[in-house]
Amino acid sequence: MTKKRVMLVDNEEGLCRMMEAVLSDNGYAVSAFTRSFEAAESFQAGQWDLLVTDIKMPGMDGLELLQRVKQKDPAIPVIMVTAYATVEMSIQALRKGAYDMLTKPFEPEELLYRVKNALQHTRLMEENRELREELVGRFNFGNIIGASTALKEVLERVEKLAVRDTSVLITGESGTGKELIAQAVHYNSPRKEKKFVAINCGALPASLLESELFGYKKGAFTGATENRRGLLETADGGTLFLDEVGNLPMTVQKTLLRFLQEQEFNRLGDPTPTKVDVRLLSATNADMKQAVKAGEFREDLYYRLNVVNLHLPPLRERRDDIALLAAHFISLQNSKFGTHIKGLTHDAMEAAVEFSWPGNIRQLKNVIEACIAMESSDYITLPVLSQFIEVVPTETAGEAIAEEGEYSKALMRFETEYLRGLLRKNQGNVEAAAKEAGTNMATIYRKIKKYGIRKDEYNI
Repeated sequence: MTKKRVMLVDNEEGLCRMMEAVLSDNGYAVSAFTRSFEAAESFQAGQWDLLVTDIKMPGMDGLELLQRVKQKDPAIPVIMVTAYATVEMSIQALRKGAYDMLTKPFEPEELLYRVKNALQHTRLMEENRELREELVGRFNFGNIIGASTALKEVLERVEKLAVRDTSVLITGESGTGKELIAQAVHYNSPRKEKKFVAINCGALPASLLESELFGYKKGAFTGATENRRGLLETADGGTLFLDEVGNLPMTVQKTLLRFLQEQEFNRLGDPTPTKVDVRLLSATNADMKQAVKAGEFREDLYYRLNVVNLHLPPLRERRDDIALLAAHFISLQNSKFGTHIKGLTHDAMEAAVEFSWPGNIRQLKNVIEACIAMESSDYITLPVLSQFIEVVPTETAGEAIAEEGEYSKALMRFETEYLRGLLRKNQGNVEAAAKEAGTNMATIYRKIKKYGIRKDEYNI
């Protein structure tokens, strides 16, 4: 691991050498200076991880050195050392950008503790910056996988909506990527530097959901031992994403409606309103209009949430994207597990494109992961893929199977009787039947369901 580089500046040569020895003995790369002008000239941005400097020095004092260093490298942490610490001096140093103050005399352990804290703070700041950059890159429109006309139309609308601070309701079947689209809206909006906060409204009971969203005041209920901010306050300045919004209880719907109208709400047990600036995005796979008709969802709230609707097409309507998504998920799994799968064989890809994917993109991702775990060749083959999805027979070697033809009906009769006999022979043990047939349990169960074979037909 690369040593952290520390610049020490103190005109007391003895103290300077002592600090240099302590830090060097503890794994730091240290350069010591007894003249502040020399230190200022030697300092270059990117060459140092930390500056430790005395304040009282002849010529250029520590505060001036701090200013010069910060002009070259605003992010570097600086620890000021002084024997004359006053409140006024400390405030002045902190305002000029110092991270910490160390008062003489001090023990070596205290010096090490302050240095470690300063460097750790810098590391966390750098990680946060990298994470923000990664998120912005990850949710760039160009990184949402697909080239189908259906997806392009959605992304064109997302691009227009991202810059407009309006409520958006994202609809679509489960697994179509609604949260990914919500994140793309946020990270391409003016709010991208602030937080994106998500909550699944169907995963929590009504009482807990209300306190999670709006927070509570100490003593509001049994167990409320302190004031707590809710997710709306956490997302202040940013975006709150309500997934499965159709599951909101009526009590929460009422409070949320007031927030959308007034941009304020009350914490549980707190009579004082709390104001926040939050953009609301929501998503559902339910029929919200039907929920409104049934009295399960407030009509006024529905129209507040659904200022603009974004509907995500299911994967079966984006068949052109299946190959691209499969390649993307294979690449992710290869990177994660060190595998070297190159893709799908031709017949496996044909089967994947023909499959209806009721679980949409999420199901495709899970199937690819499972196939890679089972596959022993360089490509995902049809026999492996067929363990996880039902494969529709296709034309091979010039032999076409008519979907409703006599051959197909005969094949169905044969499979039905074969399965019944196989299950009877193995006394209803599906695992043993699958082993004897040279297939897997999932295929046997699918065939049982497909042909409507009852347990009393083979449990004898």
